[in-house]
Amino acid sequence: MEKQQIIEKLKQLKITAVIRNSDINTMFSLADALKKGGVEALEITVEAPGALDVIKELNKEDRYFIGAGTVLDAETARAAIIAGAKFIFTPVMRLDVIELCHRYGIPVIPGATTPTEILAGYEAGADFIKVFPAGVFGPQYLKEILGPLKQIPIFVTGGINKNNIKDFILAGAKGVSLGGALVDKELIAKGMFDEITKRAEEFVNLVNQI
Repeated sequence: MEKQQIIEKLKQLKITAVIRNSDINTMFSLADALKKGGVEALEITVEAPGALDVIKELNKEDRYFIGAGTVLDAETARAAIIAGAKFIFTPVMRLDVIELCHRYGIPVIPGATTPTEILAGYEAGADFIKVFPAGVFGPQYLKEILGPLKQIPIFVTGGINKNNIKDFILAGAKGVSLGGALVDKELIAKGMFDEITKRAEEFVNLVNQI
């Protein structure tokens, strides 16, 4: 899949599931449950031991759309890309990660909060900017940011839930990353993947109502 195709798919899907779990024994069941509910984009966070192995194994199956998250440096970004990550999320603004992803033709979505950070990241070549932690500031903050910076495509993450996801999309977010509100650790531990599918369906339906 070419870089522009990946970017367009992220825009189309709107929702990315943030998975902080490197248990390969449950990962396929979790990925299938999310996809069944309409959430195809999966961000495997790399701070967990074995996360790169999870990306590699999932990438062997054509039916998954896998990226890496919580990438803090270029070395980790490169390792994730080699493992098969189709996109890279970072919680902070790291220019070396942006440069590395450009070198490999991989979409990169760095984290930022202030207008200065957001513009700096975009000018450095980020494909999207991830406003984080979005839930702390709220949809109105995003709307205000996009007043003068409407040309910048924004993802939001951190504190996104059923009560505010529509408001963030209406405020101008191109995409939303969902962690615990969607990928609940207790449900995974209990093997309640049908419940995760239901949650995914609920979030997808909320976004599709707009």
